[in-house]
Amino acid sequence: MKVLVTGGAGFIGSHVAEAYLEEGHEVIVVDNLSTGKAENIPEGARFYLLDIKSPEAVRLIKLEKPAVINHQAAQISVPLSVQDPALDAGENILGTVNLLKAAGDAGVERFVFASTGGAIYGDTRGGKATEDWPPAPESPYAQSKLSAEGYIKLLSRGKFSYAVLRYSNVYGPRQIPHGEAGVVAIFSLALLEGREVKIYTYPEMERGMVRDYIYVKDVARANLLASSGKDDITVNISTGVGTPTLDLLENLMKVGGRRVEYRMAPPRPGDIKYSVLSPERAREVLGWKPQTSLEKGLKSTFDYFRGQR
Repeated sequence: MKVLVTGGAGFIGSHVAEAYLEEGHEVIVVDNLSTGKAENIPEGARFYLLDIKSPEAVRLIKLEKPAVINHQAAQISVPLSVQDPALDAGENILGTVNLLKAAGDAGVERFVFASTGGAIYGDTRGGKATEDWPPAPESPYAQSKLSAEGYIKLLSRGKFSYAVLRYSNVYGPRQIPHGEAGVVAIFSLALLEGREVKIYTYPEMERGMVRDYIYVKDVARANLLASSGKDDITVNISTGVGTPTLDLLENLMKVGGRRVEYRMAPPRPGDIKYSVLSPERAREVLGWKPQTSLEKGLKSTFDYFRGQR
């Protein structure tokens, strides 16, 4: 099967591309390297340095005619989306629409989309968000991802099937140590360099905000499973387990065998207090469940960053 992976030089996208190659699929990577790195692209993938909003990306899709487009490329920073919502919308909405139109014209069979459950559902205190949880975007980033989902449902009709994967907080090797999404990478580097870290939180949350951390290779496996089949699906890719930020740091210090000082800091614009997602529909629909414990995943991530020094 021929698969085109957008953002395949990025953190999650490179793991997704790698997973396809390991299963024997032909992989094309499209990335503009704005945040991705050429060295992340797995050996065996064909690479095109292109922006997903460009006419050249459309021509490439029509030329290659992939069976599957796996769309991982995105603007992922919540604070940046607050500062520049137009830039965020351009990347996450217009870029997606450009790909969808090309997919319909090129006879693509399936469109897999990396969305965000962690942001779309808003604060999930009181339970684990299922896919039927009312959307409550609290940032332009969350709104742009939700809007892109709407375009997928609309523009796929009668042309191709789709799978929307709503990720919780993804971490692992190759994670970018910038912004709120890269907390495990940020903490890992701080441990290696002996630097103090900040834990952003609300006054009533003594151990920090709560997130559902999912290991990147479990996410890549979900993408593989979602690429087959013809049903239109929207599923959470998560663990269903909430971890406060201070607990995350303490677990990382334990597996890394190092300690650092930390201090509490006020929340940033768009920060959600509590975000935990139910993975049950993914288990039922895809036969998928997370396989990597937080301790094992943190050790793998920390060892990766230690090996990069």
